[in-house]
Amino acid sequence: MSEHKHYIIHKPFGYLSQFTCNLKKKKLLGELSEFPEGIMAIGRLDEDSEGLLLLTTDGKVSENVRSKKVEKEYYAQVDGLITDSAIELLKTGVEIGIRDVKYQTLPCKAFRLEKNPDFPPRTRKIRDDRHGPTSWVSITLTEGKNRQVRKMTAAVGFPTLRLFRVRVGENILGDLLAGQVKEVESFL
Repeated sequence: MSEHKHYIIHKPFGYLSQFTCNLKKKKLLGELSEFPEGIMAIGRLDEDSEGLLLLTTDGKVSENVRSKKVEKEYYAQVDGLITDSAIELLKTGVEIGIRDVKYQTLPCKAFRLEKNPDFPPRTRKIRDDRHGPTSWVSITLTEGKNRQVRKMTAAVGFPTLRLFRVRVGENILGDLLAGQVKEVESFL
């Protein structure tokens, strides 16, 4: 039996977190590097989201990383200067919609980033300063519902403009550039 392979990737803006798609003109992970047969993304980042994505050929590892035991940290650039009360609401959990059903998010870690992260400009401009200020918030979840961070920030009045996943468990994005892939022995 062959050994399983594990990769850390910096998913760029505009790519789907998958290897096949019936839709034309979609950018897929397989365009970034050669991967072994049976590779799968552990969790997903939507097409507009960027950052850390783990890939593996081991379904057991995938299941473990997706569990509620493993933290996933995101940096979200939001519209406006996020308030302390909005941060507190994020921490305690907010109601969002998942497939037309109301869902109460679990308590999480959240705080305002005092300094903007040093991410390179996005390939498609978000907006400029004429539209008002923006701020960055760190949100650390143990769950992963569809577009959850975006729905959470919108629920507290600060829609997400740009979203990065920067950490999954002990695995961090670090200085990996958009589109870069790094093979690793295992996930910490």
